[in-house]
Amino acid sequence: MASISASTTTAFDVPALVSQLMAVERKPIDDLNTRISSYQTKISSFGTLSSLISTLQSAAGTLSASLSKTTATPSNAQALSSASDSTAVPGTYSVNISQLAQAQNLVAAGQASASAAIGNGTPTTLTFDFGTISGGTLNNGVYSGATFTSNGNGTASIVIDSTNNTLEGIRDAINNAGIGVTATLVNDGSGTPWRLALTATESGAANSLKITTSGGDGTLDSLLAYDPAGTQNMNQTQAAQNASLTVNGIAITSTSNTVSGAIQGVTLTLQDTTASPASLTVARDATAIKAAASAFVEAYNALATQMKSRSVYGSDAAAAGALAGDGTLRLMQDQLRSLFNTPATGGVMTSLAEVGIAFQKDGTLKLDSAQFDSALAGNFADVKNLFASPSGFATRIVDWARTTLQPGGLIETRTQSLNRYIQQYNDQIDRLEKQMTALEKKYTAEYTNLNLLLSRMNTTSTFLTQQLLTQQSNNK
Repeated sequence: MASISASTTTAFDVPALVSQLMAVERKPIDDLNTRISSYQTKISSFGTLSSLISTLQSAAGTLSASLSKTTATPSNAQALSSASDSTAVPGTYSVNISQLAQAQNLVAAGQASASAAIGNGTPTTLTFDFGTISGGTLNNGVYSGATFTSNGNGTASIVIDSTNNTLEGIRDAINNAGIGVTATLVNDGSGTPWRLALTATESGAANSLKITTSGGDGTLDSLLAYDPAGTQNMNQTQAAQNASLTVNGIAITSTSNTVSGAIQGVTLTLQDTTASPASLTVARDATAIKAAASAFVEAYNALATQMKSRSVYGSDAAAAGALAGDGTLRLMQDQLRSLFNTPATGGVMTSLAEVGIAFQKDGTLKLDSAQFDSALAGNFADVKNLFASPSGFATRIVDWARTTLQPGGLIETRTQSLNRYIQQYNDQIDRLEKQMTALEKKYTAEYTNLNLLLSRMNTTSTFLTQQLLTQQSNNK
């Protein structure tokens, strides 16, 4: 007789099965994420190029500016220092300094204490005037027979009363008022050591002091009143005077030791008198110009190299540049080539090769130092025109970089376009993700229900098998 055995059907691993099905369903989302990643890489690439273009713009601007730079070098660095700007005319100048400018110094009579009250505290106004002391004689810091002429710049006043009628208080009141006078306290080591010292902030003969007092405290008047043409209760320890010098034999006076305008485009800082004329050499800053030209070449090469690597085509996506086939990058490359291939106008030199800056086979530039130095030394005006004129290469690069980087320029326009694509794909992904959530629930429910059905079938099969076996046994 035939035997009967129970059979079972294995249940599905629902999570694993649903995961496999969803991996297939999510393929469109994965493709969109791949596109987004590609566009983000493009945006990053344009960010890199933007930075390199900015660097090239800065280098071109520096090169253009360096062609107007000069240096001013004195033969006697102890007597004077100097600085020059783009208007300075190269040449050698003779400078002889006979007198330095200085500010007037006044010192009051000594006091036993710096913090003790002076006078009775009655409000007293100190008025300061500035002007020129003329004529008369000076003996032990006191003028006789001199006159004082105000410089017409107005007077300044402070009030001394019971709140500040000490040497320290007077000092602080003067300094806090900002009236063109600096006050300090000096201890001379005597029995009445504390002395108030006043120095005019501005040097020059027209900045001598006259101090008058008004009010009820005569003690302050006897201590601080000073009129070079009259009563002088303070002593002069240094007279105000102008600087005196000659430039190429021409006499010059200055109220300050910083002298501008004596030599066109040059500022002299006088530090000491000279026993004999010092020479001052004004020259173009060839070192700065050459360094700027080298930086310009390096900045262009960095940009050109990145443009080339990011635009290269490859046999597959991994080998291709991030911007391969991108129209914006091709347009930028075309524009740069046009800038360098268009001759400059207005001078004898029209191409960069004439000053030793030439293209190599790989598309980069190379600077021939010797040729560049020779061009600078032999034909500076044309070199300057080649770079810095309206049609000059540095000028063009600066203008091109500005229009490329500005709002609405090539890079921003392309970046915005890529961002719009990314947003559109993200929107699609959001819609698909909602579909995926519903589909995953559906698959999970279907295969869970199928497992339940299989379980019932297995239970029924087992029951029928047992019934048959029982019947067979009873029939024996």
